[in-house]
Amino acid sequence: MNEAIQIRCFNEIDLNDSFFDSLKEDYFGFEDWFNRKSLEKAFIQYTEKGIQAFLYLKDESNTIPEGIFPPLPSKNWLKVGTFKIEAHNTKLGERFVKKITDRGIYGKYDSIYLTVFPKHEDLIRLLQRYGFEEKGKKGKELVLVKDLKSLSGDILKDFPVLRLKGKRKFVLAIYPKYHTRLFPDSILRTEENVREQLIQDISYTNSIHKVYLCFMPQTSDLKPGDLLAIYRTSDGLGPAKYRSVITSVCQIEEVRTKDSFKNVDEFVQYTNSYSVFDPIELKSWYNKPNVVVLRMTYNIALNKRVTRGYLTDEVGISPYLYWGFFQLTDKQFNSILRKGEVDENLIVD
Repeated sequence: MNEAIQIRCFNEIDLNDSFFDSLKEDYFGFEDWFNRKSLEKAFIQYTEKGIQAFLYLKDESNTIPEGIFPPLPSKNWLKVGTFKIEAHNTKLGERFVKKITDRGIYGKYDSIYLTVFPKHEDLIRLLQRYGFEEKGKKGKELVLVKDLKSLSGDILKDFPVLRLKGKRKFVLAIYPKYHTRLFPDSILRTEENVREQLIQDISYTNSIHKVYLCFMPQTSDLKPGDLLAIYRTSDGLGPAKYRSVITSVCQIEEVRTKDSFKNVDEFVQYTNSYSVFDPIELKSWYNKPNVVVLRMTYNIALNKRVTRGYLTDEVGISPYLYWGFFQLTDKQFNSILRKGEVDENLIVD
């Protein structure tokens, strides 16, 4: 069964799936509403047992959302029309939050809103973690809003928008065999033929947060808020000048060394959900000296990959550097963003 997040028309989705039962109970006329949307599209994810996640987004540009008190202002709104997840020990909820915020950013919306019954406490906590705030009520439902045009200074609440000013910038390398499993939205064209094998419904894939383990001692000097240009090393199918590429931008949340963990169990518990390694491999990492653990948010997948050749020939980075990890100047980092065609709405100078 293909468990990748798909886009389907409503008329291609089985409304009789038990997944929709709670929505039918909560919303009078849900079936009629669903059928009227027959040619509209939604994000959906299946397992062998049926639907496990559904997300419908609606454009409400230049409108005042109806029925909300106190009233929300007229602006370019993205409405989360329907959002439900059957969680099963994954970070799938985070992946769908990323879908919502990505649509908000790339659709050039000012804000995102949704209505939700107070009983859905886990969903509310998830949304609040990433910057949604209670702004009113619509009947018995709470109204949650995320403003995409202002920053709070909190790494998670501002996600995915990044502030560049005053931030240190670095390049961090990752091998191809780990790259796409950690960064599914940054998949390369050469990997498309094995996409389903590379992107599976597991915690480190379906997450905003990533955990990266390495033996580069200089990475232990990273601080929360530092920005990382993720550098996928060559796959060996051609010259590194063209095959090694910057694909993504992440922001450091936390840096830990082995000494900060009480024991191996605490180390495995911290790293397991967001790394590409299983518990046995993680125990092996713990038993090695000088391991550094980087926890980061996955903010940006570049629209155009930036090759090593461009970095050396145009950006002025020495080809003789150690390319595992090094610091960039503001000018070099900005050149990468421009070449990568990063949406301006993701960046605040």
